[in-house]
Amino acid sequence: MKTYKQLYPRVCAFENLLLSFEQARQHKRMKPYVAEFEYNLEHNLLRLQEELLSETYQPGAYHNFQIYEPKQRLISAAPFRDRVVHHALCNVIEPIWEARFIHDSYACRVGKGTHRAMLRAHEWTKQFRYVLKCDIVKFFPSIDHEILRNILRRYIADERTLRLAARILASGEGVQDAEYKMHWFDGDNLFTPLRPRGLPIGNLTSQFWANVYLNELDQFVKRELKCGAYLRYADDFLLFSDNKAQLWQWRADIQTFLARLRLIAHPRKSTVLAVKSGVDWLGFRLFPTHRLLRRENVQRAFRRLKALQAASARGETTLAHISASVQSWVAHAEWADTRGLRRRVLGQFAFARR
Repeated sequence: MKTYKQLYPRVCAFENLLLSFEQARQHKRMKPYVAEFEYNLEHNLLRLQEELLSETYQPGAYHNFQIYEPKQRLISAAPFRDRVVHHALCNVIEPIWEARFIHDSYACRVGKGTHRAMLRAHEWTKQFRYVLKCDIVKFFPSIDHEILRNILRRYIADERTLRLAARILASGEGVQDAEYKMHWFDGDNLFTPLRPRGLPIGNLTSQFWANVYLNELDQFVKRELKCGAYLRYADDFLLFSDNKAQLWQWRADIQTFLARLRLIAHPRKSTVLAVKSGVDWLGFRLFPTHRLLRRENVQRAFRRLKALQAASARGETTLAHISASVQSWVAHAEWADTRGLRRRVLGQFAFARR
């Protein structure tokens, strides 16, 4: 197994930090904290470089807030300078794993995404009769830091890079505690469930490490179970087969394997379905002959349009903002067979020109 050394100088290189700043500010150029950092850009990057080289860098406190669509989640935003460091680290170590990820892992990877994952799953609904649909209970709050560090150590032999990763990892310890329900697994001692765990949703590193963590599952399904029709988006995954009994056995095997990662497959949501009845996947409902939007997706769009209409009547938004929001939903809905649905939904709303 190849290991990688001398990574840390590349992480700390000024060119990498400058690139990381540009990546971190994408779509956020107008934010005050970005402008503040950019005002003394060279000074701030050199100071960050000095802290990294001397290993005195310490992550700052997270800003936590709740989102409620599509479901309630706690989001943790790191300070901007920490986001620069996250990009700097991922720029160097992510390619190591990208070459090892399976093709059909679709979350937070260049050239992948929800729509490609949906199309791949729809392709397989035409080829197989049954699907095992799974997700993981409280995935981000459950990620065990010791297990993740050991996975990273398999390929990274640079201790300074590992220490930086551990420092970032430790900065998110406890952020997701309120979302986690303690579990004991076979072989645990009294203290094992008390080990540091959890990744803050919102960090670039968290998204990357989530893929690193569940790549263990991906490799198990492909190499040990030898399932050819398997795909994963974050902690949601599908296995297709014409053999219903085989899928139930795979479900049991996956549950056993996930325990090694201190994870639990959702007992109610992890089940075997006939594809002809439709497969709910990433906001769509997939049938062998067609694709629909899930009802919840349409209801959210309706609520959003109703709120925009009310804001327009009060003069609190612009036609340009409304148009961008509508076009975004239409572009998403066009991935399904929704021509009539789009006419019905959009036909119920009128907006004043301002």
